[in-house]
Amino acid sequence: MAYSDFKLAQVIQYFGLTVIEGSQIFADISEESESELLATILKENIDLAVAINTEKARSEMIISPILLEVRRKLNYKISLFSGIDFNVDNTRGLNGFCDFLISLSQEQLFIKAPVITLVETKNENLKSGLGQCIAEMVAAQLFNEMQGNEIKTIYGVITIGTIWQFLKLEGKTIFIDLSEYYIKDIKKILGILTNAVR
Repeated sequence: MAYSDFKLAQVIQYFGLTVIEGSQIFADISEESESELLATILKENIDLAVAINTEKARSEMIISPILLEVRRKLNYKISLFSGIDFNVDNTRGLNGFCDFLISLSQEQLFIKAPVITLVETKNENLKSGLGQCIAEMVAAQLFNEMQGNEIKTIYGVITIGTIWQFLKLEGKTIFIDLSEYYIKDIKKILGILTNAVR
C-alpha cells in the first residue's frame, strides 16, 4: 500500500481521524499579492496548460511557479520538493511519492521538517485526491514527531492547477475546506500557502 492507494473513508478510519468539513475554513487568512514575475508567468501559461490538459503541463506551468513564488516571498527560508520519495512507515502504507512537499527548513538535499503536502489530482476531480493527501499529511505529522519537530499543524493542498482546495491536520482532527479557490483567486491561494509556513 502507498499514499495513492488510500481513499477518503479508508484513511479516516485507518488512522482514527475526526473530520471537520465546511466552507471558508481559511477565509480569515489575508491575501498576498503576486509578483510581476508570477503574474506574467501565469498570464502566459494558464491557457497553454489548460489546452494541453495533462498533469505534467499543469504541474510545470501553473503549480510549480506558484510554489516557487511562495519560496521567494519567504526569502528562500523554506525548501520545496517535487516528485520526492517520502517513506515514513511502510507497515502502515505511509510511503510513496509526494507530488510536492514544502519543509520549514532551508535544507534542500533532504526533507527535514515537512509542513505542506500537495497532491495533483487526475481527471480534474479534487475529491479523488483527498485520501492520498490526508495520508501524506499523517506521514508528515509522524515524521515530525519522530524527528522532534514541534510543528502543530500540517497543511494539505489538492489542486489541478486552476482550482485549489486546502486542508489542515491538527492532532487527530482533519479540517477539510469545501471551498474551492480558482486561479483568479491567486492572492488568496498565495495567502493561504504563505500563512501555512509562517
